[in-house]
Amino acid sequence: MTCDFCGRQEADEAATLTWTTAVENGRKRVFCDQCSRANLRAMEGKLDSEFW
Repeated sequence: MTCDFCGRQEADEAATLTWTTAVENGRKRVFCDQCSRANLRAMEGKLDSEFW
């Protein structure tokens, strides 16, 4: 799996359980745990990742 924000890649499926997903403009986006934590308020405010 690859983070759509920073490009981090993770091959271990168990390690991606803490990652978040979102649908932006009809497209599924996946964000690693680090990007998710750093941008939590923007995510909760439902801002598209381009505005982070």
